[in-house]
Amino acid sequence: MGSGNWSTDVYAARRSYRAATGASAFAYSDGGATTVHPDLDPSGVTVRESRDSEDHPESLAIAVLFDVTGSMGGVPRTLQTKLPDLLGLLLRKGYVEHPHILFGAVGDATCDRAPLQIGQFEADNRMDDDLGKILLEGGGGGQMRESYELAMYFMARHTAIDCFEKRGRRGYLFMIGDELGYPKVRRSEIAKIIGDEARQDVPIADMVRELQRMYEVYFIIPEGGYHSGKRELKDFWQGLLGQHVLYLDDPGAVCETIALTIGLGEDAIDLGEGLEHLEEAGSDAGASVSRALARLDASRAPVAVSATPPGLDASGPAATTRL
Repeated sequence: MGSGNWSTDVYAARRSYRAATGASAFAYSDGGATTVHPDLDPSGVTVRESRDSEDHPESLAIAVLFDVTGSMGGVPRTLQTKLPDLLGLLLRKGYVEHPHILFGAVGDATCDRAPLQIGQFEADNRMDDDLGKILLEGGGGGQMRESYELAMYFMARHTAIDCFEKRGRRGYLFMIGDELGYPKVRRSEIAKIIGDEARQDVPIADMVRELQRMYEVYFIIPEGGYHSGKRELKDFWQGLLGQHVLYLDDPGAVCETIALTIGLGEDAIDLGEGLEHLEEAGSDAGASVSRALARLDASRAPVAVSATPPGLDASGPAATTRL
């Protein structure tokens, strides 16, 4: 997947039509759906692909997965309205020349009807179509955990990205939420939701290390969530991802935060330049983005080209932990 090109004109025409007809950008969910849309169902999926093409000869895979339970249900709606801003910053400002973007959603595999929803990597307006198919379930188990580790499993073992396979260049994965993951990826849930026959559970720390071979992994905690201010939440994600945990005091600034994080990671900008770009674009998110990315900007280093994350040799857990 990943052919074609994004058109803001097409996006605007669709938005105008929805405004005129009263239709929702999330028509599937708002129309009363109660199950995962077939196009986003991970069950039986062999692979989601980001492949180079004539349109995009050097693609870069970018995945955005958000919690759609409880207080986080408004994040995808905000992201959908700002999708042109995200693409505008990535493309017009030269952060990434050929982005392939995948959208997905995370719930709770112990109780939700749609614990995992995964779209395709797209370069054109089909990424907006995938957003519109997401079921905004709103449930959650009430125990301050969602199945992020199951999403990590899928992204590590059921995606294939040319930026990594051909060029040794990691893609980007952003997870957005206000809860913990479960300690392990349970083999029973892998079988039920994805369809793999796993020999054993996988500790979440091992899953993170395996995933980091292919992706720069970030977790964004927006303020205003049920658990966003809890020390336990910050300690949990910092223990797994270190400085790649971003605290965002304005949930409406998710798109801008993602765009500038990628710009920094690609060494295309420094934070000051990125904030200038936001101002030029008429965004009022600069202050929030600056606070979210200050530590990351201060300690950033050039993107590694090795297929193995820094500090982990090829014989370490990321290379050997398999089911």
